Amino acid sequence: MSSLDLAMIGNCSLAALVDKNARIVWCCLPRFDGDPVFHSLLGARSGDPNDGAFSIELHGHVRSEQEYVPNTAIVRTRLYAADGAVVEITDFAPRFYKANRGFRPNAIARRVRPLSGRPRVTFRVRPGFDYGESAPEITAGSNHIRYVGPDQVLRMTTNAPITYVRHETTFILERSLSFYFGPDESLTDHPDTLCRAFEEQTETYWKHWTRRLGVPLEWQEAVIRAAITLKLCTNEETGAIVAAVTTSVPEAANTERNWDYRFCWLRDAFFVVRALNSLSEMETMENYLRYLNNIAAVMNGDHLQPVFGIGLEKDLVERIVDLPGYRGMGPVRVGNQAYEHFQHDVYGNVVVGAAQAFFDERLLHTFGEEEFRFLEAVGERAYALHASPDAGMWELRTRARVHTSSSLMCWAACDRLAKIAHKLELDERAAYWRGRADEIHATICSRAWNQELNSFVESFEGKDMDAGLLLMAEVGFLPASDPRFVATVDRIGERLRRGNHLFRYNVADDFGTPENAFNICTFWYIDALARIGRKDEAREIYETMLACRNHVGLLSEDIDTGSGELWGNFPQTYSMVGIINGAMRLSAGWESAI
Repeated sequence: MSSLDLAMIGNCSLAALVDKNARIVWCCLPRFDGDPVFHSLLGARSGDPNDGAFSIELHGHVRSEQEYVPNTAIVRTRLYAADGAVVEITDFAPRFYKANRGFRPNAIARRVRPLSGRPRVTFRVRPGFDYGESAPEITAGSNHIRYVGPDQVLRMTTNAPITYVRHETTFILERSLSFYFGPDESLTDHPDTLCRAFEEQTETYWKHWTRRLGVPLEWQEAVIRAAITLKLCTNEETGAIVAAVTTSVPEAANTERNWDYRFCWLRDAFFVVRALNSLSEMETMENYLRYLNNIAAVMNGDHLQPVFGIGLEKDLVERIVDLPGYRGMGPVRVGNQAYEHFQHDVYGNVVVGAAQAFFDERLLHTFGEEEFRFLEAVGERAYALHASPDAGMWELRTRARVHTSSSLMCWAACDRLAKIAHKLELDERAAYWRGRADEIHATICSRAWNQELNSFVESFEGKDMDAGLLLMAEVGFLPASDPRFVATVDRIGERLRRGNHLFRYNVADDFGTPENAFNICTFWYIDALARIGRKDEAREIYETMLACRNHVGLLSEDIDTGSGELWGNFPQTYSMVGIINGAMRLSAGWESAI
């Protein structure tokens, strides 16, 4: 079982993680990459596990149950005591339409009610500021508590006895209590009335949202949960999509492979958009295209960094903060050095990510010649750099090679520009970009093919394998039936597969040889197997991956192939994308059942 037994709530403005005992252990404000006011997932400087958490403790607690309200982002946790007392906690972030506008306040709501017996409860609300360095100044009113920090003030409004909450006094829970935690603003109604209404409207929103998804026949619950999770990783205000909502959950125990994933990698976002598009969820792509347009305008034909902040921030300077780390495994990093990297696949991710907007008539704003000209500047960079060394998609910090996966996406940029130009009836530009794409294609086939191994390899004139090569068929570089692709899939299986899991690569990098499998690579392998006709094998591996999800259907970045334990930042959008893509590729058609 995974120790990342966490459920995520959110509303496309913020996100929080709730453990199986109803403790909010992670929540950054005012947005995903903000100060983790609840940070106990990464420990506390005091060593007290209650610091940096919002805990609801049931006296005599012996077990708990946790689940999502079906087809929503609302989490219910039930705590059971030895004497038969039962308490139910409902957690959510309000999200619905109000006065014909989206309502997604920077707040979380908790509703607590007794289900059985006379439960005795203790509430411990201990936010911190500056990554746990600053304890808040606390003030209280008749129905609220304010937590004053150096840069923000938070307010918790509740109908619980303020004295009991503030002093963490154990008392008998005799009625429903509600807590609304967010900005320092007064509520317009009684907190229990307001939270109950917000819950009902939030449930309605998510059920209507999921109802519009074009899901496959099989594995519907897994796909819906993955889709909701991906949606929760989007920042609706700017259109950015974060890779995960956490920082510094290590890829493997005691490896220092601890990274801050609370930013928008253009590569990861591309995969998220494609997965949600496959379910006919278009809103995320439309929002992300706004974000991309702003990046393309800022780039103006120059170097494009692979990752940006949620608000288009360019400088994501990496530093280490004084928190113990996940299970005491530091360091805890804030920021990500990858913003300084040259990762040439990013140009392809931008162009391919935007390409659908030139073809899809459902969009409120389809792209035309003006947007095409912006993307041509991106394509010129792709062509210029397709045979140049870079850090690669795995963001190697101390080694540069001409990575095949980077060159592959440079080809994809030029290929899609040719197709877009043809759609826009710009015949001269279509021929221009087709010529560039063909040149890159020939270069890859010549320099990335290893005759001795009978396989494509991870870098030009190289000899190692890399799971990124599995994308060749997905982006259309080669048909899946091409013997070279089939042979490459076989070689990757021989070199990188451990049981039913796949590693990114099997050679040492900046931190040694990887110890855990990378979940999205396993999903890429599943897709490749299905494409080349090994569908039964692909289904078996897919079922293995579904069994690796935690108790509420979420996946992190990595997995220990021996124990099945989840590692890495959580929940990882890449991994949730894999759940959707696998189901869409492998499911039987609806016509087989109805």
